[in-house]
Amino acid sequence: MPTRRQEKVARVIREVVSDVIANRLSDPRITGFVSVTRVEVMADLRSAEVYLSIFAADESAQDRSFAAITHARSRIQSFLAEALESKFCPVLRFHEDEQFRKTLEVMKLIDQVASERQSKDTEPHE
Repeated sequence: MPTRRQEKVARVIREVVSDVIANRLSDPRITGFVSVTRVEVMADLRSAEVYLSIFAADESAQDRSFAAITHARSRIQSFLAEALESKFCPVLRFHEDEQFRKTLEVMKLIDQVASERQSKDTEPHE
């Protein structure tokens, strides 16, 4: 269970990372929409896992966006250091949030089954 301090730092990280990606990075490889889905701050407050969902045209665009964000990690951390009122800035590690991708796959399968059932129901019976 995270402490209040961990939760506060996680909230600041989420806000700052979201703002920097949306408004301060001008890398053309970042396309689509990037959402910070969650942040997990370690107990010592020296590192944080940042989970991202990237909504892009295709998987290769998602991969390029993720690579660009990872490449800009030190720049993102410098903005974070300005925003945090602490002696040190947590080291950020970015991860793609696979849960979003899995949810989309399940939704596609459900739509496919529903479509198959509907076409089966509309076929003439003998």
